[in-house]
Amino acid sequence: MTEPHPAARAWHNLRILLHERGDRRHEATEALGMSFARIRALRRLAAGPMTLRDLAEELLTDRPYTTLVVDDLVERGLVERTPNRADRRSKIVSVTPAGRAAAAEAQRILDTPPPALYALSPEDLAALDRIAARLVAED
Repeated sequence: MTEPHPAARAWHNLRILLHERGDRRHEATEALGMSFARIRALRRLAAGPMTLRDLAEELLTDRPYTTLVVDDLVERGLVERTPNRADRRSKIVSVTPAGRAAAAEAQRILDTPPPALYALSPEDLAALDRIAARLVAED
C-alpha cells in the first residue's frame, strides 16, 4: 500500500480536527436552537440587508428554500422584510436587534478554536498561522 501524498494526509488531519473534533456548527445550532442553514443566512444578513434573490445566491440555495429559511427567521423575530424601493415586486430582508445578537453569538461560537490548538507550542501556532494565512491568501 502506498503512502498518501503529504497534501492528502494534511487535509485528512485538518478535516478530522475541524469537522469531527472541533466542529462548532453543532454547538452553534444547539445554542441558537436552529439549523446551521438558518445560522448561515442570519450571519450573512447581519453583514447587510439584501433581497431574497441575492440571499439565495449568497447561500447557494434556491429561492423557495431561502423563502422558507427567511420565513422561519421572521417568525423568530430575528429578521424582517421591508419593501424594496428599487423594485416593488421584491422585499429587502434585514436583521433585527435580536437577530444581530444571535448572529454575534453564532460568530463567537464559530470563532472559538478547537481545544487541540491551545495545546500547541507558540512556535507551532505561529507556523500554523503563517501556513493557514498563506493558503487563505491564495484563494
